[in-house]
Formats: sequence, structure tokens, C-alpha cells
Amino acid sequence: MQAEVKTQTAGSPVRDGEIWTNIGLRVIASAIKPLGFNLSPGVISSILRNTLKLGRRKISKDIPLGSSEHRNEQFERLAELRRQYEQRGWPVLSVDTKKKELIGRFARSGRAWTDGSLHAFDHDFGSYSSDQKAIPYGVYDTVANEALVYLATGADTGELAADAIRRWWHRLGKFRYAGAGGILLLADCGGSNGYRVPLYRERLHQVAATLDVPIRVAHLPPYCSKYNPIDHRLFCHLTQAISGRLVESLSWMQMLFSKVSTSSGLNVVCELARKTYESGIKAASEFRKNEPTQRDQNLGQFNYVLPN
Repeated sequence: MQAEVKTQTAGSPVRDGEIWTNIGLRVIASAIKPLGFNLSPGVISSILRNTLKLGRRKISKDIPLGSSEHRNEQFERLAELRRQYEQRGWPVLSVDTKKKELIGRFARSGRAWTDGSLHAFDHDFGSYSSDQKAIPYGVYDTVANEALVYLATGADTGELAADAIRRWWHRLGKFRYAGAGGILLLADCGGSNGYRVPLYRERLHQVAATLDVPIRVAHLPPYCSKYNPIDHRLFCHLTQAISGRLVESLSWMQMLFSKVSTSSGLNVVCELARKTYESGIKAASEFRKNEPTQRDQNLGQFNYVLPN
């Protein structure tokens, strides 16, 4: 049986001498039957586990696509800033855009208890989407375990990302953090809230001026987006909320997201954007020439303040 498994290696083993196969138990049973072994799949499973010491595992997605020379230094800075803001009782927000979602009769992975059946298109063509794609932008309060999901359509832009912060303040922030002397945003290095997006900084500066609260941004180092708290504290629950469901309208997705809760007390408010965001919009030339952004002396490309 060991020889049969080795000849059916699925891809290259991680190290020499390791066995990695994706063949089924019934396939193994059929392969060894001509050799005089008539074994059931259950017995074969027991032999694989107990005799050959094999286990069922999936491929781990843990090899980074690149590295950042300032990785450790920036993570230490992030931890320092979080401590400062939390001690002062000021908000610490983790922000990011969740994967875009098709709206319409599209299949999603996952199962649900039902006495009926659901039917979806046999292909996921975006042209059949009623509202094209939904863009869920999340603003997660890491201390209060509370989030605003800003559900928009169009393009994922710096304008959308800044508007989500403004809406968070008016729906949640001003009631919990009245009188706060600042807001800390933890953001990835790329996307609509990337550290190289002037439009994001311009619109955030406008938000800071409108709210009369300075906004500090601290970007995670490149290739480290999975360490953003919002990924494992909010987005995974949003994905679960729509798994195995047909989402045929933005309002239905809004309702599903709004019902998200966890045993740890997560509260989610979902709001629909009132406009469609257009791509191709750039920061004003005047802003870029006289940018008011106050960058830190060390690692200023990742850490800066938009004054009020």
C-alpha cells in the first residue's frame, strides 16, 4: 500500500521522504485488489493513519510573496501607537476593503439547513449581476469590538475609503468618543487606503477638518496585510453571513451583514452608500504641491497625521 501511495504523489513533496497524495481510499482499494488484498476504505484509512502515520491535511498558504526591510520596526511602531491611543481612550480603527461580491443569482460556497432548494447561474459572469459588484469597506473598532460596513458600488477608491471613516464617525464614533483628541487608522499598504494613494490622504484630510479631529494613519508593512485585525475579527464573519445564500440585492446583503454577531460581542452596522464611486479621480494638484500631511521622522512613508 505504501508503494501505491508513493506512486500517486500529488505534486512535489515538501521534503524528500514525505508522502503527499490526493488519491481516494476507494482508488487505493481498487489498486491493491489485484495484489490479493481485499480491504474496505475504512480499513485502508486505519492503515494510512496508524501504520504509515499519514494524516489528512490541506496546503497552508503561509509563504509570503515578498518581504519588507522595515517589517519588525514598523510592527513595533504600530504596537506603540495602539498603546498610546488606547490609554487615552481614543479610537483605534482597523480598515480595509473586503473582497468584492457579485449581486444576483450567483452561487456561494457553504451549506444551509433547508426543506427546499436554491438555484443559481451555472457561470459567475459579472455581466449578469444586477448591481455589478458590491464593495464592502470595513471600519472595525479594535477596542469596542464594533464595526461599520460601508456597502458601495462602482470603483474601490480613496474617496470611498475616506467616506467610510466619515460615516463611521457619524453612526458610531461620535457617541463613544466624543472629545477624543485623535483617531488612529491601521491600514494595509495597498488598495484604496494604500500609503501611495494621494487621493486617500486628500479626502482623509477633508474628513479630519470636517470632524475637527486629527487622523493618524499607520500602515502595515508590505506583504503583511493578513495581520490587519479586521481580516480575522470582522471579514471572516461577513463571509459566513452570506455563505450558501443567494444575494440578489444590496439591501439584502446589508440586512445579512447587519445581523452578524459573535459570542465575544461583535456588533456590526451596515450602511449603503448613496452614490456610485467613479474610477480615475485624482487628488487636486494644489493638495499634492502643498500637502499638509505631517509625516513621522522615522518611517514617515508608513506613519503620518492628517491635521484637522
